Amino acid sequence: MALTTVSPALVTAATAAATHHASDGRLIFAALLGMAVIIALITWLKLHPFISLLIGALVAGMTAGLAPTAAVTSFSTGFGSTSASVGTLIALGAIFGKLLADSGGADRIVDTLVSRASVQALPWIMGLVGAIIGLPMFFEVGLVLLVPVIMLVARRSGLPLMRVAVPTIAGLSAMHGFVPPHPGPLAAISAVHANLGVTLGLGVIVALVGVIVAGPLFAGFAARWVPAEVPALFDTGDASRGDTGKGAIDTPRTAAINLGGRGDQLRQADQAAHPAAVRRPGFWPTLVTILLPAALMLIAAIIDIADANDPAAWKTVVDFVGTPLIALGIAVIVAMIVLGRGAGFSLKRTSSVVTDALPPIAGIILIVGAGGGFKQVLVDTKISDVISNWASHSSISVFVLAWLVAVFIRVATGSATVATITTAGILEPVTHHLSTPGVSLLVLAIGAGSLFFSHVNDAGFWLFKEYFGLSIGQTIKSWSVLETVLSVVGIIVVLVLSIFVH
Repeated sequence: MALTTVSPALVTAATAAATHHASDGRLIFAALLGMAVIIALITWLKLHPFISLLIGALVAGMTAGLAPTAAVTSFSTGFGSTSASVGTLIALGAIFGKLLADSGGADRIVDTLVSRASVQALPWIMGLVGAIIGLPMFFEVGLVLLVPVIMLVARRSGLPLMRVAVPTIAGLSAMHGFVPPHPGPLAAISAVHANLGVTLGLGVIVALVGVIVAGPLFAGFAARWVPAEVPALFDTGDASRGDTGKGAIDTPRTAAINLGGRGDQLRQADQAAHPAAVRRPGFWPTLVTILLPAALMLIAAIIDIADANDPAAWKTVVDFVGTPLIALGIAVIVAMIVLGRGAGFSLKRTSSVVTDALPPIAGIILIVGAGGGFKQVLVDTKISDVISNWASHSSISVFVLAWLVAVFIRVATGSATVATITTAGILEPVTHHLSTPGVSLLVLAIGAGSLFFSHVNDAGFWLFKEYFGLSIGQTIKSWSVLETVLSVVGIIVVLVLSIFVH
């Protein structure tokens, strides 16, 4: 097959020939045409983003002057390297999230935090719940898990629905856009060769500020703009189970939460509602397990920054343990032991949870890999160098430029992940002029742009609308504005951090 017989030397020669004869104008046109094809295929023809990215990459490569076989090989090279580096991390993250949900560890975190909150503090606590649950979980999984909690907390507390829903969803969305191991940030980190630990640390700062502003603070406005009633969904007073089939909480147990009570009151309510309830892991073991991979990567990053040339053996061990693949692998093993044993899982049950976590993420890994293929085509045709040269001589901040490009693709395609990986591929050469923290801030600027104004072409828009029983107008005034506030606050925080972090 042509894919296996084209040698790297031939690809290099074809690339050199293309860039020798192609003018800057043609290369820019090729990049814009490739993006337009991707957007059109996703938006108008409703093709899967993987196929759209593949076609768009080949169109961009051949328009720039690459031979068809060389364009295919270039795409394949980028797809393979990105899938190898990012796909394994996404898979481990999915396993970790599945263990957390199925073991009841996520329930334990939610119940413990909510049971200790006053009614006035609930919006802030729900933002914290969303952020903690959103750290290891994909957005859609976290949303399905927390929707019953949101409704029942709003019903029990008497707070307006949006006062509870908006902070929780802000926590989930911020983690999805800014913090690895979520697919978008991971793909961008891989594309621009950012330091994962530094990006994680800065990403947590950006995410937390975003959650505060787009969560509890914006929730007051959202409650006035969208005076929605709590839907009857999950409203049950008997001992029947009310889960969604995807790790959702046990609704009667959650309904029995005393919002001003203590942990023993919660346990008594739990036992009264379900005397034979399935065991759940404890709060502190679960919380430590959730934070473990982030802590390992952050410690390694801090030590590297403090003394990058220290050859001590202990530093080598810390660097190894802090490697993203190893840190997440350790976290998964710990979760299998701590969460699995805490939930009373047998070895067979634990193995089943791990197996069930992998099929749903196949599409995500394909999309991320295709984004890497698109990036490699831009690199091999030297289109990215032209964009980099233009950006370096432009008066626009590279962070603002990254944000604007991601905003455009996000609004057009409705996909935060597609916006993130496409923008990262386009702006990869700009990183040669940036410091290590600067490259991480570029990733976060892209992540901020990828969250901007979710509307009717985004699945998240419809999930929010249907779960909370809103009209399209109400969804725009709550969900869409929430995402836009997160995006704008994110780029502002990135620009502020860029003043102090060089």
